[in-house]
Amino acid sequence: MELLSQLLIRNNITKERVQTLSPLVLAYVGDAIFEIFVRTLLIGNGEVKAGQLHKKSIAFVKAKSQAEFVRNITDNLSAEEAEIIRRGRNIKPASPPKNADIMDYRYATGFEALIGYLYLKGSHERLLEILELIISKKESVDSK
Repeated sequence: MELLSQLLIRNNITKERVQTLSPLVLAYVGDAIFEIFVRTLLIGNGEVKAGQLHKKSIAFVKAKSQAEFVRNITDNLSAEEAEIIRRGRNIKPASPPKNADIMDYRYATGFEALIGYLYLKGSHERLLEILELIISKKESVDSK
C-alpha cells in the first residue's frame, strides 16, 4: 500500500479533494482498483491460463455480481460508506447498459464509487477489509 500512498501524494489527491469528486469519477477509479484486486486474487489462487482468468474475472466484475456484493455488505458499512454507495447508485447512466439490469448497473456504480472513494481517500486498510468481506461471502455462497 505504500506505493499507492505515494501515488496519491504525488498527484495532490487529498482527502478534502476526494470529498468533492463526482460519484462517476470515484466509480471510474474504483472499477480499475477492483479489476486489479480480482486479477491479483485469481493468479494468487493458481489460475494461469488467460482464458480461465478472463472467465473467472467476469464473474466478479459484472454488474449483477457487484450489485450482490453491495447487498451482502450493507450491514458492515459505515454511514459515510453507505452514503457514497447511495450517491453512486443514484447517478443516471448516459446510456442504458447493454448486458445488465438497470438496477444492478446502478448498484454496481455505487459499489465501484465506494472502492474508488476508499482508495483515493487513502483508507487502504478499510478497502482491504471490504474486499476480504466480499470474497468470504462469495466463497460461502459458492460452496453451497
